[in-house]
Amino acid sequence: MTIAEIKAHREEIDARLHEAKALLDEVEAHAKKNKAQAEIERLKALKAKKEEIEKRWHRQLKTAGEAALALKVKSEIEADLEKFKNSLAQIEAELKTQAAAN
Repeated sequence: MTIAEIKAHREEIDARLHEAKALLDEVEAHAKKNKAQAEIERLKALKAKKEEIEKRWHRQLKTAGEAALALKVKSEIEADLEKFKNSLAQIEAELKTQAAAN
């Protein structure tokens, strides 16, 4: 794997983490606006999970060799981000359903 490919992987993961944070902030604002306390609590748990993913990512960047990072960590982080996004989408859908009912 070339240095350029490794850099591209890093940038992709960083972009996905940024996207996850933006989506989390958006859904959280919507939940707070609708005073959806159960969803707010679930979002707090998701926020903690996102922070855990970010910490693990940055720790791996510091400790893993470049090739190991590209091969091992990328897939793990992507899987966690996908689970995170699915959970967030579920909460967002529930909030929209509640808003439509009101």
